[in-house]
Amino acid sequence: MSNRQIIQAMSGLMAGMFVAILAGTVVSNALPTIIADLGASQSAYTWVVTAELLAMTATVPLWGKLSDLYNKKLLLQLSLSMFVVGSLLAGFSHGVGLLIFSRVVQGTGAGGLTALAQVVMAAVIPPRRLGKYAGMFGAVFAVGTVAGPLVGGVLVDTSWLGWRWCFFIGVPFALLAIVLLQRTLRLPTVRREVHIDFLGAFLIVAGVCALLIWVSLAGNQFDWASWQTAALTVAGVLLLAAAVVVESRTPEPVIPLDIFRNRTVTLTTVASLLVGVAMFGGTVFLSQYFQISLGKSPTVAGLMSLPMILGLLVSSTVAGQVISRTGKWKVYLVAGAVVMTAGLALLSTIDADTSFGLLSVYMAVLGIGVGMLMQNLVLAAQNDVPAAELGAATSVLSFFRSMGGTIGTSVLGAVLASRVTTEMTKGLKAAGIPTSTQAGSGGGSGVPDIKSLPAPIRTIVEHAYGVATADLFLIATPFALLALVAVVFIKEKPLKTTSGMERLAEEADAAPPAPVG
Repeated sequence: MSNRQIIQAMSGLMAGMFVAILAGTVVSNALPTIIADLGASQSAYTWVVTAELLAMTATVPLWGKLSDLYNKKLLLQLSLSMFVVGSLLAGFSHGVGLLIFSRVVQGTGAGGLTALAQVVMAAVIPPRRLGKYAGMFGAVFAVGTVAGPLVGGVLVDTSWLGWRWCFFIGVPFALLAIVLLQRTLRLPTVRREVHIDFLGAFLIVAGVCALLIWVSLAGNQFDWASWQTAALTVAGVLLLAAAVVVESRTPEPVIPLDIFRNRTVTLTTVASLLVGVAMFGGTVFLSQYFQISLGKSPTVAGLMSLPMILGLLVSSTVAGQVISRTGKWKVYLVAGAVVMTAGLALLSTIDADTSFGLLSVYMAVLGIGVGMLMQNLVLAAQNDVPAAELGAATSVLSFFRSMGGTIGTSVLGAVLASRVTTEMTKGLKAAGIPTSTQAGSGGGSGVPDIKSLPAPIRTIVEHAYGVATADLFLIATPFALLALVAVVFIKEKPLKTTSGMERLAEEADAAPPAPVG
């Protein structure tokens, strides 16, 4: 494909990715209003968020495998259609049960978009030219991440629109993406006799869901040391162990276990998991820090994350262009891991009195590191696997990054709650204020309304959230350091100059003929 044809095809992919990112971020500022309007509980609040994340993470490997077997364009359009159905169901929901179900449908569609967009890119663009187009996806990621919370806040605050439009707003983009893909993406259909490993797929999804439900709800709905923890972890481990046995024996596994014999795939998978824990686990609580510790509004808090997003945008775009021009990629992985570790370490020094100027520098450093590292891990893996396993390898990396993000967010969220309680108890005692005030100031399960608190308690709450947020970044820093270790051991190999479809044809020609009779 020519550059013009590639850019035309990328327009549909980027519209689809924008939709997936928007779905995850647009409801963040709207959820309190949604839950209050539907008369639902705090438990439902958690499940509206968790349902989409579970469905997206658990189905990524299945979408990746399907892309190795069936027409990738058709699968992309199917995932977008599922997203449209889920969005419409969510927008018309009049009960929390239907809303949670619709988020599962949305998450399944988003899982397809997450896996398939990168697979299709690898199919039509040679690794040597892939870097600069990956930079474009970095830009879409940045815009969707920043625009989501801002758009959600505006829609909720606009009386003639309301929270339902947080779900409806993605529908036109999804329909546009379906049309653009139909008109611009040209992929040959490879017809082959296939047998989907439904048992393996079920065991993987069930095992992953059990573990993700555990890390999502432990510390909130039940204690980390409880019978629920024992039941979910034992069930998850047994289901995944059974999945490994089934996958090792089936001719068409969902996740081909032999791809982990490839050193590059194994190391990039480990690095992706650690990046997910460090980056998502650390940064997801920044908005809460801006609003509670610094006393900013939700809209201003969304704008304050711009330095990190701009750092990510610039570094991913520049690194992608240079990689495409020079063919050298490992130096950007190592540099990205070093800079990301430094950014997390710097953010571990913040408190309630940190100036926004200094905070901006720290966030920009973190964004620059993530921008150089995250997308290029996928490039390194795609460059080193057979074309027939591009979908599986790509989805495995996306899956482990999402899994790391879920685990990091849940565990660090529990750490945050515990640390805030400890700091507030200490602060209230030092000020001579009865600790019974703590429940009303957010030390319990709720999040405090900082503007309604008396000045002495407000100062204590701001300090507690500042110290606790810094601790989260301190805990995330070693995970980034371990990602650096994994990246250092990746062996640099020259980037291939043929696309995935061309490599697939070459591999088919080179394969020995099937025996007769």
